[in-house]
Amino acid sequence: MINALCVDVEHWYHNEFLTRYLPEKKEDQVAESVYITLKLLERLDVKATFFILGMVAEEHPEIVRAIFDRGHEIASHAYSHRMLSKLDRREFEQEMVKSIALLEGITGERPLGFRAASFSLTNDTRWALEVLAEYGFQYDASICPVRTILYGVPGAPLFPYRPSLTDITREDPDGKLLEFPMSIFRLGISIPASGGFYFRAMPLWLTKAALRSINTKGKPALFYIHSWELNPRRPRLENLPLLSRFEAYCGMKSTAKKFEHLLQSFQFAPVREVLGIASSG
Repeated sequence: MINALCVDVEHWYHNEFLTRYLPEKKEDQVAESVYITLKLLERLDVKATFFILGMVAEEHPEIVRAIFDRGHEIASHAYSHRMLSKLDRREFEQEMVKSIALLEGITGERPLGFRAASFSLTNDTRWALEVLAEYGFQYDASICPVRTILYGVPGAPLFPYRPSLTDITREDPDGKLLEFPMSIFRLGISIPASGGFYFRAMPLWLTKAALRSINTKGKPALFYIHSWELNPRRPRLENLPLLSRFEAYCGMKSTAKKFEHLLQSFQFAPVREVLGIASSG
């Protein structure tokens, strides 16, 4: 079974738990973090989908080119990393026009995949799917089928499906977009097993068990990581509330090694390939 691998490319300070406590001057480490990620993937001969923030593409077009030239899929992470709940339809459409133009201008290929900031696609923001379809996107990867502190759509399907534009917890066989939701592991309660904080906080054996459980059902899992989670030089802010400190820094020291073990234990490919979607190039 081949699973989908995603890398979210954004600045380390785009973490929602840090935004209220950021210093005025913030170190730009995005290029350093991306090249750390690329080096690891190249060494293990693994390809992934990189969901790239538009502002990062604007600031560092050479990063987008380096990712693309190494055979990875380039997808959109919108432009500003604002959650969909903080945008209206017009603002989101403006972000997407800008994001598409930046990514296509660098690679010559129109992005086919999208991920919202902080998995913020819900029934309240389902209008975003209409915008994505209008602009030629083929798939989305923004739904978490379980409620968390920041996001979640309880009751949404657990595996790739075509969401209804009137209720994203329901499938529409004629829907224009495929949805690849975050992978969930049921262990008494439902636990997000897709990556990010949950990967950093959980022991590696539990993440492996989650992926195996999904694969034994004949389904692909989706796993994601932020490029900044692999950077040992990531700045550490002081005087954070306990919850913000725990979410932002939990497990950071072991993340890179755990990620390498995971890549060696399972087969991964870009989302587009796992969903059987042809390149736009």
